[in-house]
Amino acid sequence: MQKSALALEKHPTDMQKGTKFDAAKLNWDDLRYFLEVARTQRASGAAKRLGVDYTTVARRVRALEDALGTLLFDKSRSGGFVLTAEGQRLLGFVDAMETTVQSAAEQIANTGHALSGHVRVGSTEGFGCFFLAPHLARFQDAHPNISIDLLPVPHFVSLSKREADIAVTLERPEQGQYVYTKLCDYRLKLYATRGYLDAHAPIRAKDDLREHRFASYIDDLAFSHELLYLERAVPGAVSRWRSTSAIAQYHAALQGRALAILPCFMASPDARLVPVLPDEIVVTRAFFLSCREDLRRLRRITAVWDYLRAAAELNQAFLLGDAPDIGWVDVKPS
Repeated sequence: MQKSALALEKHPTDMQKGTKFDAAKLNWDDLRYFLEVARTQRASGAAKRLGVDYTTVARRVRALEDALGTLLFDKSRSGGFVLTAEGQRLLGFVDAMETTVQSAAEQIANTGHALSGHVRVGSTEGFGCFFLAPHLARFQDAHPNISIDLLPVPHFVSLSKREADIAVTLERPEQGQYVYTKLCDYRLKLYATRGYLDAHAPIRAKDDLREHRFASYIDDLAFSHELLYLERAVPGAVSRWRSTSAIAQYHAALQGRALAILPCFMASPDARLVPVLPDEIVVTRAFFLSCREDLRRLRRITAVWDYLRAAAELNQAFLLGDAPDIGWVDVKPS
């Protein structure tokens, strides 16, 4: 007998193997609960996203398992609720159903009306806070019926689990049914406060940097190898202050006790920081914009996607450190 992974602790629901599918018992709304548990791998996480309690999630998923006559999740202490083979197959169908319903609702509800709906954008931390946040705020002003979630985090967001609808990443997206494009190049340079430079040995060439200390990433916790540029840019650099956060490194540099390699879009507008050996220490990286193929057709996704590309194109010089000020895209109100 199979036991539901989401059964209540002392009263699990038992299902006979080979139980026939009973369409009359299927409640389509239960599929929403299944989808959230599959994405979060936690019943508590699904409950929070759905605005219900844990027992409601457990009951609805058990009901779905009963109707389908199969186990959809295995419980793992380390991995949470893991999809069974049957659950994985069902996820593909339910995920496609959700997108189809969203697309249909959007086409019907938005006919002749302003764009509306919800868009979640995931991004690297520094770019999200210093570039995307002000731009998306302006976009939302022009499209008040579109709600925006911005996730500027020092790790990857998963498009497959719908942690975000659109992602800005340092690398091309994982294999799968995704649409992606190169969003922009950007540069990083070495920065310090004037107070630091006045109080420490002069820096006239790269060799002089051996006498200085740096704020940098924690090598084994960096979420992308693209972040491990310090050793390549400054061979032999000594870092005794490290963080997983680019913003933390920025604030460490502002304290005047260390040098830091920072994105120009973050450090250049700040008059408290000055570039060090700006023609010698230059790191160029790229951002990629990606989205699930099925979501890309949604009008609200297209609107945000096109806006971010326009904002990046307008600000190419700023992102490369060749212009001092950020530029703003004119957004036509909806």
